[in-house]
Amino acid sequence: MHGPVSATEDGSRGVVPTLAELVALRQAAAGRRVPRRGRHGASGPAPAPVRGRGMEYAESRAYTPGDDVRHIDWRLTARSGRMHTKLFQAERQRLTLLVADTAPALYFGTRVRFKSVQAARAGAVAAWAALRDGDRLAALRGSHDEPPVPPAGGSRGALRVLDALVRWYAQPPAGDAGLALALEHARRLVRPGSRVYVLAEPASIGAVPRAAWAGLAAHHEVVVLLVQDPLERDPPRTRLPFVDTGRRVEVDLGAERDFGRWRAAFGAVAEEAADALRAHGARVHLLSTDAPSHAWLPATGAGSLPA
Repeated sequence: MHGPVSATEDGSRGVVPTLAELVALRQAAAGRRVPRRGRHGASGPAPAPVRGRGMEYAESRAYTPGDDVRHIDWRLTARSGRMHTKLFQAERQRLTLLVADTAPALYFGTRVRFKSVQAARAGAVAAWAALRDGDRLAALRGSHDEPPVPPAGGSRGALRVLDALVRWYAQPPAGDAGLALALEHARRLVRPGSRVYVLAEPASIGAVPRAAWAGLAAHHEVVVLLVQDPLERDPPRTRLPFVDTGRRVEVDLGAERDFGRWRAAFGAVAEEAADALRAHGARVHLLSTDAPSHAWLPATGAGSLPA
């Protein structure tokens, strides 16, 4: 179904994303920072390749007061009779992976831009924030045929991801196999300590087994951006016309029964999806199509930023 979409600030119609607008969002990410993650560490520059508390075991040494008791090497302690603690090899660069939901319901909008365009823009903000933090970048969607955008660092890695977002969100891509498959691919690609951004239609969340979210969040930082249109979230109590595959359809939201069905199909689905994701350890943001595309990142500096 399609509705009217107003012009964006750069004069585009907001129906398809452009590489130029995604590149311009680098400024928005520069002044904002991903919040610190309590369970899985903090965002920010990835640690240097030195002996430290990273994710890969490096060696063991004699225990000293103040060492984390969770890292005691019990086997070596038993063999030697002296307490030892494990050291780990710090990662050179963290991987940030963007998982793009390409469900048909995303290619719709009534205010400012299509949901698909907002998903692409939010993904671009995430990519630029990851680049600022020194991460390598990769991206994928649910497909049996299209391989992921391989991990790469620097502007080259960011531009590869942005190019994929433009392709995937310009129109529904052929062979969409769903968000569940995309997350299965993601699970095989990421290593412990990675950051995973999921750009999703709220209705897609219910098709993913809940264990998949719990498994990802147990070992990675998971941020889910659920994109909503204002009409879905807060519809007017009136009769609304839509065009669906060339056929005109009217929904009477002035009728209590139809309004309740609308709320159950859109607003309640988004709220339930957010609650379920948070219960499994993911951070969740509901992002409206008429909100600034960087609104989900907390501000760290003064000054106005592009919408």
